[in-house]
Amino acid sequence: MNARELALHVVRDVFPVEAGNAERGAQEALDYRLRRADLDPRDRSFATELAYGSIKMRRTLDWYAAAFVGQRSKPLPPAIAEIVRLGLYEIVFTQADDHATVFEYVNLAKKYGHKGVAGLVNAVLRSFLRDRPAPPAPQDFEDPDEYLGVACSLPNWLVRQWRAAFPDAIEAICAAVNLPAQSAITVNRLRASVEDIENELRAAGATPQRSIYVEETLVVGGGSPAARERASQGAWFVQGESPAMPVAVLNPQPGDSVLDVASGRGNKALQIAARMQGEGSLTCVERDERRSAMLAERLTAGGAAAAIVVGDATTEVLPPASRFDRVLIDAPCSGVGVVGRHPEARWRKRADDGARLAPVQAAMLETMAAHVAPGGVVVYAVCSTDPRETTEVVDGFLRRREFTRGLIPEALAPFQTAQGDVLVPPGLQGRDGFYIARLERQL
Repeated sequence: MNARELALHVVRDVFPVEAGNAERGAQEALDYRLRRADLDPRDRSFATELAYGSIKMRRTLDWYAAAFVGQRSKPLPPAIAEIVRLGLYEIVFTQADDHATVFEYVNLAKKYGHKGVAGLVNAVLRSFLRDRPAPPAPQDFEDPDEYLGVACSLPNWLVRQWRAAFPDAIEAICAAVNLPAQSAITVNRLRASVEDIENELRAAGATPQRSIYVEETLVVGGGSPAARERASQGAWFVQGESPAMPVAVLNPQPGDSVLDVASGRGNKALQIAARMQGEGSLTCVERDERRSAMLAERLTAGGAAAAIVVGDATTEVLPPASRFDRVLIDAPCSGVGVVGRHPEARWRKRADDGARLAPVQAAMLETMAAHVAPGGVVVYAVCSTDPRETTEVVDGFLRRREFTRGLIPEALAPFQTAQGDVLVPPGLQGRDGFYIARLERQL
């Protein structure tokens, strides 16, 4: 199996058509297929680019293909349609050897179809090479959101949502979510200093840069740090710059009592514990038992101590009288802020996700904020820019409870909204889209 055939299998895993076949994530599908293939590093990298790129740019590729496939009484067989997309992706978005590309994909069509559809693939790709059509242009569309959706391979509803939130940056955002996502790590200062890890990464050939927004974050160039995380033995962990910002807004201090809600695998819990320098108390709430076990392991490995409560944070899982100086709620959300990080995400999200999840988020905020001590702080955060999950949840809460918006760290002023919250645009400088509100309980 060569790189192009492996990419075809990955794409078909992500977009299965056979009844009973479950959808896989792109990373899961790629890892599965690579484990079963004997490819050298160069071909592994090429297969990854083809698979991820054709998944991400699916709408743009279909726009190109439509002019050459023409009107058909029946759609192309699924495998052949994916082969056309892969071929067009390689021609349009890589440094392809055009004739070799056509030859390889025609052979794939013969293997997964028949002579007739192989001839169609040959005709489509050669016609595309002959005509070299221009990319989508604004004048080709009546609706500017339709244009950006086709040109940047995004659903129209998502373009409209981002335009409402970031009207002056919409074109830059739509282009940026198709570029490589930022690689960043959070240093666990219970185990090492930021300077020590910075020097260690430089010695390994990486190019770390200190974040100007979060003091324990290093933005890393020169390869993915994920492969080296286990070897760090808890001294640092992979976490984007934006996901590290909520703890900077929470600003836990030594001696505080802190509640971390929806802790997941524990990135923010570790970040909180390190800021507390081993003084005070940390309690984590996580509903998933498997993640709770992973959380406990990571906290121990990172030199942090915490009480872990397994339960649903939309319900009362803590003693009624318990109070905390600071509460962080990293709520489950639609994830529209991270669609650039996962190739298939833009096709899995739905326009009504925000409306569906907002009641859960509001319940979590209401329930857990009841445990904030007078004068204490709750920070609400989601990796979404959908107002139904962000300002509408927070504004509704503030109308019902004796909280006010608090001060945001000066370093995050570039992302501060008119209401006083933090809203990070998705994609720009490779960052994830994120929303953070700091809410202070009145005395």
